[in-house]
Formats: sequence, structure tokens, C-alpha cells
Amino acid sequence: MRLGISAGLISLFAGLTLSLIYFIIASTYDLREVETIPARTEILDRDGNILKNSTGQEIGYLHGKNRKIISYDEIPTHFIDALIAQEDKRFRSHGAVDFRSMGRVIFRAITRGKFEGGGTISMQLARNSFSLKKPSETKLQALHRKALETFIAVRIESIFEKNEILEHYMNWIFWGGSIRGVEVAARTYFDKPASELTLPQSALLVGIIRAPNRFSPFRHFDRAVTQRDWVFKKMVENNALSQEEADLAKKEPLKLSTQRSRVPAGSYALDAIRRDLDRILEEENLRDGGLIIETTLDPNIQEIAERSLEKRLAQIENRPGYKHPKRSQWNGQGDPNYLQGAAVVIDNSNGAVLAIVGGRNASESQFNRALQSRRPIGSLFKPFIFLAAFEEDIKPYDYVSDLPLEPGEISGDDPNWNPKNSDGKYHPQIPVGQALIESRNTSAIRVASVAGLDSVIEVARLSGLPTDKIARVPSSYLGSWGASPESVASAYTIFPNGGARYRPYYIQRIKDRSGKVLWENGPIAYQATPSAPTWEVSRLLEDVNQKGTARAVTSSYGFRVPSAGKTGTTNGPTDAWYAGYTSSMTCAVWVGMDRGETILKRGSAATLALPIWVDIMKGADRLPDIKNGPISPARTQPVPENIPSAQAVEDIPLALPVN
Repeated sequence: MRLGISAGLISLFAGLTLSLIYFIIASTYDLREVETIPARTEILDRDGNILKNSTGQEIGYLHGKNRKIISYDEIPTHFIDALIAQEDKRFRSHGAVDFRSMGRVIFRAITRGKFEGGGTISMQLARNSFSLKKPSETKLQALHRKALETFIAVRIESIFEKNEILEHYMNWIFWGGSIRGVEVAARTYFDKPASELTLPQSALLVGIIRAPNRFSPFRHFDRAVTQRDWVFKKMVENNALSQEEADLAKKEPLKLSTQRSRVPAGSYALDAIRRDLDRILEEENLRDGGLIIETTLDPNIQEIAERSLEKRLAQIENRPGYKHPKRSQWNGQGDPNYLQGAAVVIDNSNGAVLAIVGGRNASESQFNRALQSRRPIGSLFKPFIFLAAFEEDIKPYDYVSDLPLEPGEISGDDPNWNPKNSDGKYHPQIPVGQALIESRNTSAIRVASVAGLDSVIEVARLSGLPTDKIARVPSSYLGSWGASPESVASAYTIFPNGGARYRPYYIQRIKDRSGKVLWENGPIAYQATPSAPTWEVSRLLEDVNQKGTARAVTSSYGFRVPSAGKTGTTNGPTDAWYAGYTSSMTCAVWVGMDRGETILKRGSAATLALPIWVDIMKGADRLPDIKNGPISPARTQPVPENIPSAQAVEDIPLALPVN
């Protein structure tokens, strides 16, 4: 007995000590956070409006939550009854802790080795308000978190009334994607305010709380209905509903919102902004919420690019001989295996990115091909090898052999390397300029060999292309290495800018809610290549669009604004590229399969990628603020003066911080 009493006293003392410790820790949490909704960071396009996607849905929010606060009185009684029945059926009769449920949790922890469940609504509110639950918790961490939740919940119960706790909890609940709170959930799933939710709709929303993505009625309607019926069962058990009422409610049809765009979707444009914003916030030590981010994105060009990419790729999928799964056939499981594309549009005058599309649907595939992919660029690289050669005093009117290469003719080549011209034709001699205009391989390689691989790679590096993976072999002259559409678009801006290059950027400035500028960006330029040889290449690229591999720009698609560019098609073809520009804008487009399969036999960049480029440029040219004129030698935008000479890109500052 004495031993038992001693053990009991020791346990009591230990329990009181731990309780005191956790009470002290819980007291350090500011309960105003329970009522304070995290401020959203707003992303504005260059017109000063919230960023939207091509369907008109507002997507320009980061860090903060997609939430609209409503009061307890605005929420239907049957929703509250359903919530209590499922989440905490004795909520109104117990304090911060439901000791009966907690006893069951402890028993399960002992018998099953799992410490889960048993949390009251007040404990869940504590967890949500202070983000207490962390991924991949150990058992000890879970135990610590439960104890902390409990003591914070005690404080919550001592300060707030039961209805206030319910109000805060319903405004905190996560409902999938970026949906927070019952009001946004009601509008997302049923296109109505929460105050108008019916009993079946309320039960469905409550039912999917446990795993909103797994039970999403948009993706898994049957699962969502099963969860709704489970909630009815719990309501009947909790005397909030009779069995007859539950049976009648099950028969009511559930009509979901047909405006699927109301579900917050992924966005490749937002992904690019987030990438730069995270870096800026870290480097400038700025807070990550409640900010206003002014971006360079043009909403009209962004919409044109997104719509054109989807339209043209769907057309390719319907061509005779196309053998891959279509996007319309994708079942939503695993990584999408349908045809993809990407596009980036840059303002020549300052490097501002006007539009970026990293695939057909960011909700179906988060891989941003515009930024993250490195696909072989093929003949898209030829302008840069000619630029390197022109710097060595080769002229467009000089002549070069277009015959098949002889073994050992090009220094460093593999004896088995035998590149061919795409049309199967060869000429004893052709003008150097013609070799670029017609995208001929053998003559282009001979031109490149005059400059040498080191010089060619240096030109590529200064133009902004990734050169770390370029192999020191002659096949690199033909773009056998990979680059992203963003880096390609940026590199091509040197041609309409006479060798000057602006670093591409997405964020113009960052402000706080009062309008104070915390950080500001601006054009950062440097002279990548000498002006004269760059203009020579640009003139040839204009001829590419007039009479070369991209002549369909005018002959088939009727785009008559002065333009220039280059096609790039890899063997297969596995990758189709077109990069081109007007006096105002440069755009790079890529089309291909993520796994590198042949897109379509006898396909070419001129039929796969070029139509997307034309759609974007045509649409942009109709906008009132786009002023296209002759590209060279007369330009609407003067070449920058007194800018730094060629230097390593990484040496240029990120932006212009505001003191």
C-alpha cells in the first residue's frame, strides 16, 4: 500500500509539474492569432489588377489563404449540427478536453501503437491557429503536440464562448487546394454563399473535411457521397436528425458548381513569380505575408498564350498518324503522358516577362516546362554559332561548302558522327547567309568550326543560355544539349537589341499594405555581343521568316508585321521549337512529349511550334500598347547607351533594393 501510495504521489507530482510546464509554454501563444486571419500577399499584373488565369479566375494570391470570413449567425444550423456530430459530438457539454474520447485515444495508443484522434474542436482550432502539426511526426513529437494543443485549448475555452469557437473554427477549416473557410468552400463546390447551404450540401462539406483532396466531389463524387452519408449517420446518433429526415436528405440531388474554374487552380505564371519572390524575401529579409507584388505579366498576352497553346496542341493530337494518348483521354492518374508545350514572351526594351506558360494545365502537372525543363534546342542554336563566326570576320556573303562532312574534317568529331541536311540535298558551295536561312547542317558546322567551340560556347553563355552541360564535341554546334524556353527567349532578345541583353524579370516592385515600396526592380542590361555582327544575324533571321524554314509566318498564317526568328527540330522529331521576335517582343515556344518520344512522324517545328508563336504575336500586335515597327536597322527602341560590356551573368546584381 505504501509503495502504491508513493507511486501515486510521484505520478501526481510529475503530472502537475508537466502540466505547469505546458501551461507556461501555452501562455506564450498569443490568442489573438485565433481571430486573426493570415494576410494574403496579392499578385498584380502590370495593369494593377489581381492576376487571373485564362478562364478569368483570380489566382494572384500567395502565402496567405483563400478565405472569406463570415459570422456564426450566417451559417445554417444544420451545418453546425453536422460539424459537431462528426468532429466533436459532446462539444457543448465538455471543456477543452473530452476525457471520454481522450481515454479511448490512450487505449488505442497502448494497444495499436498509434496516437491519433480524440481532439476536440477547441484543440483543432489551437492546432490550426498556430500550425502545431508538422509532417512526419514521431510518436514523441505527436505526444508533445497533443499536450500543447490541450493547454492552448484550455486557454481558448476560458476566453471565447462556444459559438465564437465554432465561428473561428469554421473560418479556419481547410477544404482542399487553397480553399479555407466554409464561405469559400460553399461558393467553390456549390456556387452559393454558406448561408444558403442545404442539409445535404452541408453534410457533404463536413464529410470531406478529413481528406478534402481525396474526397473532392469534383474528382471523386462517389467517395464524397459516401462521406456525406456517414455524416448523416453521425447526426442521427447525436439526435441532430431523425432517420427519416436523413433518408429523405440522401435522395435530394447534389448539384455541384459547373464553374470548375472556381476551384483554385495551379498557375505556371504564379509558379515563376513564387520562385523569384521566395529568393527576394530571403535576400532582402522581407516578411512573407500581407504584401502587394507588382509584376510584369500582361494579362491579355498571358491569356492569348495559354489559349493558343491548348488549342494548337489539341489540333496536333487530332492529326492523322498521331499515336500518343490525348489530353482528353487522360484519367487523372499519375503524371500526364499527353503532348505538352511551353511559351515565354519577353519585352525587348527591358527584359520584363509578359507571359509564361509551362504546360497545358498546372493542376494536372506542376512541372513548369518553361522554367524547369532542359530540352535539346537543335537548330535553334544556329544563330549563335553564326554570330560567333561573324565576330571572326566571316561575312554572310562569303561562300562555304555544303557537301557531306569528311571523316576528321571537323576537329574533335567522332568518326561515326555523320550529320545530314534535313532535305537530303548538298551543294558544292552556298553563301554563308543561305546556310542559316535554310538551316543547313553541314555548311553550318563548317561555319561554326571557323569560330571554334570555345568561342561559340562563350557567345551562348553571354547570351544567357545554360552552358554548363554543353559537351565539348562538334555535335553541340547543332544544339544537342538542352535549355529552357525562358533562357531561349531571353537569349534571342540580343538580336532585336543589337547585342544588348536585359536580364528577364517578373517582379517590378514589392509594397506593404500602406503602399510603401519595400523593394524595387528595374531593367538590368549588358552588352552581350558586339552590335554589328548581331545585326547581321538579325537580318538573316528576318529572311528566315520571309523565305526560309519559317516562311509560313507570312505565307500560311498571314502575320505581316516585320519579324524574325528560327525554327528548331530535333531528330524524331522529339522536340519542336520556334523562337522569334518583332521590334517589341521576343517569344520562344517549345512542343514535345515529357518522355522524349517522337511527336509526330514528318512533323516539323514549322507545323508544330510556329503556329503557337504566330497566335501569340498576332494577338499581342492587336493590343493598343504594343508598337511593332521595323526590326533593323531602324528600331522603335534605341539600343541602350553606356551599359556594361560583356561579363558573366552571375556578376550582375539581382535588382535595385530600396533603402
